Amino acid sequence: MTLRFPMANIRVLRAWLTAPHTVRADALREFLWFGLKEAVSCSFAGGFFLVLAASRALSTAPLPRYDAILLGAIALQAAMLWTGLETRDELKAICLFHLLGFALEAFKSNPAIGSWNYPEFAYSKLLGVPLYAGFMYAAVASYMIQAWRHFDLRLHDAPDPRRSAAVAIAIYANFFTHHFLPDLRWLLALLLLGLYRRTRVYFTPWRRRLWMPLPLAFVLIGFFLWLAENAATFLGAWTYPDQHLSWRMVHAGKIGSWALLVVMTFVIVADLKGLKQRLHRAVPPAARIGRQAP
Repeated sequence: MTLRFPMANIRVLRAWLTAPHTVRADALREFLWFGLKEAVSCSFAGGFFLVLAASRALSTAPLPRYDAILLGAIALQAAMLWTGLETRDELKAICLFHLLGFALEAFKSNPAIGSWNYPEFAYSKLLGVPLYAGFMYAAVASYMIQAWRHFDLRLHDAPDPRRSAAVAIAIYANFFTHHFLPDLRWLLALLLLGLYRRTRVYFTPWRRRLWMPLPLAFVLIGFFLWLAENAATFLGAWTYPDQHLSWRMVHAGKIGSWALLVVMTFVIVADLKGLKQRLHRAVPPAARIGRQAP
């Protein structure tokens, strides 16, 4: 087995080098378009990290830093809406993640739980949580919604929405209950693998329709969110107990937690899109035209 992987890589490289120029050029364009669409999909998340970095590098006095971050995040969200990078319907869905995220933050940062905290003073704190915290969850939802639109995502052999919704609710509940009851994240991960074992997600970077197993996409996004979490804690967005004296990398086990959060986000976005399509089909064409009229 150890000898076959290098040989397979050599065959792939040889096929690439000997392919016609147009094939290589098209593959490069697909890759570049993939990177561009990923960058556009991450526009809110990237802008939020710039706000965090600016809050560390620049003085925000006399305004507390957390309050300055909140104002920057609101301005960023307004710019996304004004430029058309996000639609009003997408903003409504993102607001749902603000609420879900804030509820989780208020619970996790409670001194009785102490998973992490926000040590700095701010006028915009509620239940010990600065209001900008909801934007971090909204950033994940924003990426998911925009990637769905830019890559024209489609699912093949997706499970029954009721089953996926039930697992998503269980994932969210487990973020709370594992402090008092047995942690079910590994059981939930196995349920997800069984649920999505045949599901493919199709996407279009440029012209070609590509696909990957949906569970793999969850893990990859979870990994990059873990990298983003390390950057966020380094910039002081929040602090884990073992980071009070000096910053250190977040434990790699958090990748699994992020992957589960991605699943929950994905299911909510997919179900909301499915609901919107069903409502759209239920409206007579004449009524649709009437609604679109100025």
